[in-house]
Amino acid sequence: MRKLIAAFVLLASLSGAAAAVAAPELSTKNRLDDRRYAAVGTRAYSVGTEAGRFPAMGFHTRGEMGGIWAPPLKLLDGIWFSVDGEPVGPATRFTSGWGYVEMDLPPRPGLTMQRVEFAPDGRRGVLIGLRLTSTGAAREVEIAVDAHSELMSAYPWGETRPNQLRFNLQDTVALEEGRLVFREQGRPPVRNAETHDWAAVVAAPVAAIGGETGAGFRGPQEPPVVCPASSDKRAKVPERCDDTAYGKGAGGRLRYRVAVPAGGTSTLWIAVTGSDEGAGPALGAAGGLLGNPDALLSRKVEQREALARFTRLSLPGDSLLARGIDWSKQNLADSVQIAEDVEIRETRGGKRYRRPEGELGRIRFLGAGWPDYPWLFATDGEYTAFASVAVGQFAPIMDHLRALREVSEIDNGGSGKVVHEVVGDGTVYFGSNADPGNTDETVKFPSAVALLWRWTGSNAFRDELYPFARRGMRVVWSRLDRDRDGWPEGLGNVEREGMGEEKLDVAVYAIRGLLDLADMARSRSDGATRRWAEGRAATLRAAFGEDWWMPDVPGFADSLRGRDGRRVYQRHWIGVTPMEAELMVDGQVEPGLASREHGVASLSVHERRCYANVFGLFHTGGPGCDGAPRTPSEKQPFTLNTAVMAVAEGNYGRLSRVRQGRFTRANRRLQLPVPDEQPGAMPEIAPAPLLNGRSIDRPFLERPMVLQAWGAYGTAWPVVHQHLGVRPDLGRRRLEVTPQLPPYQRRIAGRTIRLGRGSVDVVAERQGGGRYRTVVDADVGLRRLRLGVTLPLGSEVGRVVIDGRTVLEPLTRETNRGLEVLADVGGRASGSHVLVVQSR
Repeated sequence: MRKLIAAFVLLASLSGAAAAVAAPELSTKNRLDDRRYAAVGTRAYSVGTEAGRFPAMGFHTRGEMGGIWAPPLKLLDGIWFSVDGEPVGPATRFTSGWGYVEMDLPPRPGLTMQRVEFAPDGRRGVLIGLRLTSTGAAREVEIAVDAHSELMSAYPWGETRPNQLRFNLQDTVALEEGRLVFREQGRPPVRNAETHDWAAVVAAPVAAIGGETGAGFRGPQEPPVVCPASSDKRAKVPERCDDTAYGKGAGGRLRYRVAVPAGGTSTLWIAVTGSDEGAGPALGAAGGLLGNPDALLSRKVEQREALARFTRLSLPGDSLLARGIDWSKQNLADSVQIAEDVEIRETRGGKRYRRPEGELGRIRFLGAGWPDYPWLFATDGEYTAFASVAVGQFAPIMDHLRALREVSEIDNGGSGKVVHEVVGDGTVYFGSNADPGNTDETVKFPSAVALLWRWTGSNAFRDELYPFARRGMRVVWSRLDRDRDGWPEGLGNVEREGMGEEKLDVAVYAIRGLLDLADMARSRSDGATRRWAEGRAATLRAAFGEDWWMPDVPGFADSLRGRDGRRVYQRHWIGVTPMEAELMVDGQVEPGLASREHGVASLSVHERRCYANVFGLFHTGGPGCDGAPRTPSEKQPFTLNTAVMAVAEGNYGRLSRVRQGRFTRANRRLQLPVPDEQPGAMPEIAPAPLLNGRSIDRPFLERPMVLQAWGAYGTAWPVVHQHLGVRPDLGRRRLEVTPQLPPYQRRIAGRTIRLGRGSVDVVAERQGGGRYRTVVDADVGLRRLRLGVTLPLGSEVGRVVIDGRTVLEPLTRETNRGLEVLADVGGRASGSHVLVVQSR
């Protein structure tokens, strides 16, 4: 693929376009038939196995979440090739590239074969290329393309009311001018359902020499093994299926004759496109994709290379972490989704199918995970925002927050409550006013807005979302604090039995959210909101340790129960959030809500074998490592849990390889060098040897996500914000850079860290003899630039020099992470500056 892309780029360069280097790739040959991949664009995607097969996979509608999609519609169960009458594959090598995937296929005498697949952004379709290279004489081959449709809406699901057994209608198929055209037309026999005309098209840029249609056409997966619907609890479920009882698809085959020159290469491109407005738009989309597939691929790779130019890291002591963050930039770009004509529909957790409450013309957001969660979530986006700003991908996460606001305003009638989960068609599965949660998403919203405001400097963005954020915080304490103890009630990140009404993560993020709301209120001269938010935050901070701390564990209660606030400790991962949350108090960053004494004690407990292993932090720890009573455990490390733990360790200056490094490494190792499933992609859940093993050892119907956005929070944010110390406040045109080097690093650097419309370069060095050096080159408009270093607590500060000038009275402050020593740059803030601190 590198040679192919280089050729595309060379042609572009000769025509006057800018040239680019070939993008990196990651490959694997191991257990390809058990590994999944996701090839994602903003309006379409495909999910299959790395061997080139399409087994039934996913659980929302059992077995129907894979295949080829143009959200909110599924188009095909799969697509398969044969050459001269013999099925192609399974693949022998799979490669992830930046914006595409590639498979090496078993050769034929005198012929090598590859398959490349990608979804061009902004197009409702996927392109699949079968590349044939002659190793000898010229030859002509016949290629057959099998496709089996499954036109199905993203919602309802398998066990909602209604479910897809009732909602899904029978597909039809026709050969039209050498193209396969699949249709689903009619009105589901469900109240409030509407008549629809859905279409999928399979086509090539060359004329087919023939074709057939029928019920099958699944390539080597014919005849199919069919799984029962998930509602059929008594039916035996095969270990591996090709279709499900929900399926009502149709099949077809197209045949092509392709000439392969001697020693040369020919590629047959196939487009799969879809529409929810009849066959015309799908046919038009196919024509648009097939006009120049090579140029579309080249353009997508160039766009991904442009994203990679932000946050270029040099981490000599952990080069694999830097590579992992580079791939996380691609994961975040893969997660960007666009939905149009979105009808907002409340379902009360899948129990109703109401008429739409309103419509949005277009929303853009970061899908949470593939294949089962490719839609809009609040909690996922609010965590992913930290990774997004660290790698300079501002616009998609800003649009994500806008989408949450717009959907919430329609669904919740302007109450300010943030919806939890929204399918790509606008279906609000959970998070309406009448639902009991998730409270944490409403109290996290002001912090996400403030984060983007500080990194972009966009007062317009702040002003756009500030009224909604303010209203949400007000509604939390007017409706969700019935016992008037100050701690909000309702669901948080953990939804498990036995928890009290008030959850720890909700309490932690409520304090942070109040302070961030107050900071934005101060910038807008909204004195009433500032006083209310600061006063409530101060009251809750003063009560936090007494109300939540359990010295016998030692740790913080997961929840409080009853009017007396009885502490409940169940070892859920949210016990780390008091250390993970960073506060903004009077314009100053305070890492960690918990006191240093409590924070260090709790983190030490969570590092133990009952709470974590080499794969990360468990969802729910087990007994034997603390002073708490026995409770059920769930020893499964989610990449989010591990990310939260990594950030928490950094807030308390615990940066060694066996502390924070253990958790950043746990998430990175799922991407490379030996991935859990798709090379480069960080999944939802890490292997859990004590629970259910690796993802690739589990049935396709039960697996976690192969690609999940939120885990990058645990790699990109610790490096950029904690190690390099980048702390922007661009809404006020201020920047502070206060690095803290991990003990295994002597020099680290970050180039082109995006801030607002500019960027900053940072170099942090520990030069020996207690001498520290911070170098910053700021290419962004600033009123104030402050440089610093973070020394171990107990250090004594000697000479401080900035730009060759001795600082007589440097600013020093003790935080949970160490002793911060800072100095302001005088005069012109932008440009290159050097701080040297000598400790004694």
